[in-house]
Amino acid sequence: QVQLVESGGGLVQPGGSLRLSCVASGIIFRINAMSWYRQAPGKERELVAAIISGGSTNYADSVKGRFTISRDNARNTVYLQMNSLKPEDTAVYYCNAVINLYEFWGRGTQVTVSS
Repeated sequence: QVQLVESGGGLVQPGGSLRLSCVASGIIFRINAMSWYRQAPGKERELVAAIISGGSTNYADSVKGRFTISRDNARNTVYLQMNSLKPEDTAVYYCNAVINLYEFWGRGTQVTVSS
């Protein structure tokens, strides 16, 4: 079975940076897309950024210019570089991937932006 494991979350001050990582493991024939979602307390889960197999990317308006999604195909890993973090970026960040035509989710990693 396929597993997604996130890492890199933590507590950071406003204006700071964090880099999230998500590694896919298991029986993997093809990764079609990898994405990051987030869910803040009391809010619905929302798409933050996505990258498809061809390398095209998509970002939520709220993170454009601050966050960058990238992918290492050899390591089945997706990254989210988050700069100029704001308190409203506080949320649990989830990795999502379409692998072998099935959708998988990680368990999430907490990002807290606070002074």
